Amino acid sequence: MATKPVETISTTQTYQMCPRYEHAIQLLGKRWTGLILDSLMDGPRRFCELTATVEGLSDRVLSDRLRELEAEGIIERLVYPQIPVRVEYRLTEKGYDLRPVVQSIHEWAQQWIPLPQTLDEQTAEGKEV
Repeated sequence: MATKPVETISTTQTYQMCPRYEHAIQLLGKRWTGLILDSLMDGPRRFCELTATVEGLSDRVLSDRLRELEAEGIIERLVYPQIPVRVEYRLTEKGYDLRPVVQSIHEWAQQWIPLPQTLDEQTAEGKEV
């Protein structure tokens, strides 16, 4: 004797990610992008200044990120016609609108992310280095 299948009502709903949010996270969540934006919050910077400010960032990756941010209208590239040519990058209005987001990340990190210990601190605690 076969049993009749029991019909169940599913209470789970499929969650649809907002495409705008998804695009923003994909753009801003790329490695180095947040640090570049944070550096530009203080004003325009030249390429070499950005490289020096963001330790470990290669020229190639910096170029890629700057192009992506420029294409999105978050930064603009300013070329000064002098010899030698001077190029600066600065945030647009759209870029400066990210200031509260960057500040919130700073505040969250201050509360929740411990600073890495220095070599001297590790030695003082008796940890093997």
